[in-house]
Amino acid sequence: MTDTEVILRGVLDQWKAGVDAHEPHRVASHFTEDAIFQGLHPYSVGRQGVADYYESQPLGLSAAYRILESRRLSDDLVLGYLAVDFSFTDRPTLSVNLGVLLKRSGDDWQIGHYQVSRL
Repeated sequence: MTDTEVILRGVLDQWKAGVDAHEPHRVASHFTEDAIFQGLHPYSVGRQGVADYYESQPLGLSAAYRILESRRLSDDLVLGYLAVDFSFTDRPTLSVNLGVLLKRSGDDWQIGHYQVSRL
């Protein structure tokens, strides 16, 4: 596993844990204050938009991801391209591609850009 994958997994495992537990503010805490967030609804900027998006998701939603590509763009930026399967209790799994840009602030990494596209 590369250092970029270790960084991505460190953030994305926490993101996944918040999604799986239906804790929208916990999910949002892994984003920068000015994060650009594009789920499957209109985009938002900032943590509140992220929290609102995940608050609107149904209970029982869970995420499973695979890192397809990763790049270290600079000391403080990591790019990730992922395959994500969102599972629901009452409908078929939704498979999407996800691009994320992680930014380092001190010893912490957070998501600065998040963009989903359907396969």
